[in-house]
Amino acid sequence: MVESLRAGSYPGSEMVIEETLAPGANYDRYVASYLSEGLKQYGLLTVPQGERPAIGWPVIIFNHGYIPPDEYRTTERYVAYVDAFARSGYIVFRPDYRGHDGSEGEAVGAYFSPAYTIDVLNAVASVQRLDGADAERIGMWGHSMGGHITLQVMVTSGDVKAGVIWAGLMGSYEDLIERWWWPRWGCEEGTPCPAAESGDERAMWIREAEETYGSFEHNPTFWNAISPSAHVEDISGPVQLHHGTGDATVPVEFSQNLHDLMVALGKPVELYLYEGDNHNISNSFATAMARSVEFFDRYLK
Repeated sequence: MVESLRAGSYPGSEMVIEETLAPGANYDRYVASYLSEGLKQYGLLTVPQGERPAIGWPVIIFNHGYIPPDEYRTTERYVAYVDAFARSGYIVFRPDYRGHDGSEGEAVGAYFSPAYTIDVLNAVASVQRLDGADAERIGMWGHSMGGHITLQVMVTSGDVKAGVIWAGLMGSYEDLIERWWWPRWGCEEGTPCPAAESGDERAMWIREAEETYGSFEHNPTFWNAISPSAHVEDISGPVQLHHGTGDATVPVEFSQNLHDLMVALGKPVELYLYEGDNHNISNSFATAMARSVEFFDRYLK
């Protein structure tokens, strides 16, 4: 539950440089580690070259989307994304999440366990202790599943001053269940779900939660308690949303609904839609990335 996350402690640790990688255009690259709940976690760290600002470099925590944990590698995927922020004068840290590549722990997913969010909260605390980082200028970027994590962090902690989310899977649990999981699995309310019957852990969790706490219709208090979108009134900073209207993975309505909710609450938010574009906003990548960099520049520099 969000309240339980807020009551938790996320001290992070000193960051340890585990491996020095080939540098980027104007920044250095490393594999770094930190601790989260006693587990050694890894991530990709970039640090700008040149004379650092007197107060330190601003930071972007980069939350990647779902990649099968046994296929994930610290130095692969999202290369152009990280490069764009790193070139623009930010320390960037992309935590792997537990159970990914060399990170200790079990990969449990982002929706039925707070584990990944806890890893990211500890990553924030660890980066704040990093020499050269400005602990007061922390931004967060998330894609897909990483968008859900970003939103959850921003309603839990006040340390993140601005967030950018691309194609975020961040609806209410009612939306996630009825408009995302059940349709993908061929399930219908009140009937046996093939995914649950076959032993899919996610489908079984949903069925068990509904049996224990009731459906959203019968017990919205429980489902809202675990949904970050139900706590947007406490969000820690402005948010910029990007979504392709041709996204076949995450419905564009998820970004539209969050935008409308934040507007209704008087929270600063921007929404950009990309006609016909896909889940990665591939066709409009340069435009979306330029807008993302400008947004962070506006709020963190």
